[in-house]
Amino acid sequence: MNRFVQRPIHRIFCRRSFLSAGLAVSTVLLVPAARACETFTATLRITHPWTRATDAGDPFAVVCLTFDEVTTADRLIGVKSPVATGAEMGGDPSGGPVDVLIPAKRETVFSEEGVHVRLVGLKHPLGFGRTYPLTLIFEKGGSIGTELSVDYPRAS
Repeated sequence: MNRFVQRPIHRIFCRRSFLSAGLAVSTVLLVPAARACETFTATLRITHPWTRATDAGDPFAVVCLTFDEVTTADRLIGVKSPVATGAEMGGDPSGGPVDVLIPAKRETVFSEEGVHVRLVGLKHPLGFGRTYPLTLIFEKGGSIGTELSVDYPRAS
């Protein structure tokens, strides 16, 4: 009689384990993937601030990132990082103070080929695979801290 009682209990536990594993796998497949390197303010999202690795003596590092999900227009008026003495605009126009309109309901992309921010007066080389603190200063949104990821150096 004991033998008949143990078999159904064993089968129940096997089924539960199988169903639990299936549920776990299904949940992973249904949940949307989280996007890495995102920072949110009350009015916009900042996605993947990055730069290229630099060598000793490089005069600046180009900061690339994307602003989207902008509900209210704002203006980026400053960028600070402990790895540099300052920041300036790059691209067109170039060399002036950081001052960029981030329009509502549009995506604004800072890229190496277009408008971007340059960290100037680098205090040390930026190493590949490292992250460094970066503060973005907005006219309406105030200061927002994020991380600057360092990618491969530019191919020569």
